[in-house]
Amino acid sequence: MPVLEPSVLELRGITVERGGRAVVKDVTIPVPAGEVTALLGPNGAGKSSLVLAVGGVLRPRPGSVSMDGTELAGRRPEKIRAAGVAIVPEGRRLLPDLTVDDNIKVATYALSKQAAAEGRARALDLFPRLGERLNVSARLLSGGEQQMVVLAQALVSQPKYILIDELSLGLAPVIVNQLIPVIRSVAASGVGVLLIEQFATVALSLATGAHVMEGGVLRYSGTAAELRERPELLHSAYLLRGSQIEASTVLDGTVLDSTGESTPET
Repeated sequence: MPVLEPSVLELRGITVERGGRAVVKDVTIPVPAGEVTALLGPNGAGKSSLVLAVGGVLRPRPGSVSMDGTELAGRRPEKIRAAGVAIVPEGRRLLPDLTVDDNIKVATYALSKQAAAEGRARALDLFPRLGERLNVSARLLSGGEQQMVVLAQALVSQPKYILIDELSLGLAPVIVNQLIPVIRSVAASGVGVLLIEQFATVALSLATGAHVMEGGVLRYSGTAAELRERPELLHSAYLLRGSQIEASTVLDGTVLDSTGESTPET
């Protein structure tokens, strides 16, 4: 029998320019199916621009985004999503005047009736709290509930790969701890997860592979276990090019916002 190649979303040699300046420079990251891969780095490292390039919002020049050998770079965002790659951008971008249920339904517009029903059921199974809040307007939700909705929107299409930008930003640790089992369950179901984080504790607790970006460049590529065991590697990667973030800040288990201040859930 032929040996099957492992499924992988491969970002290879990606460079992204914004405002005439390269904010991502020759980045290569494999995202294996069924695993969580962590992408760490300080604020302004280029992580979000990389996510937008994978999702088709920005075009990498040059660079390749291939899913199980099929090239996706250059496709429109809806085509990339239909191919099986879902993006959760930073910032919990919801339609605030629509209910939770309607926000989830909006994300199923391109699916068949059966696929939409199955995806919605799967999302509500992962986030039972949303089942209790279906008729509540998105603007009235807590920060943690809003994060659940944007994750549900990405998962209703039952993607093969999902990129989550800043899962924990602005959320209290107790809320983040409720989301961790969901991410673990998604990966265990065979989905490849790229978890983009400014703060490392959550990502490294979930991830197999890990990468650190600073100044648009990969400063480390290896295993999450190595970063957990040797925090000086993370420290040195964060402090390159003058970053002021200390390894103790990103590894101490505190959930912080982009200013470095501890932030309760809203």
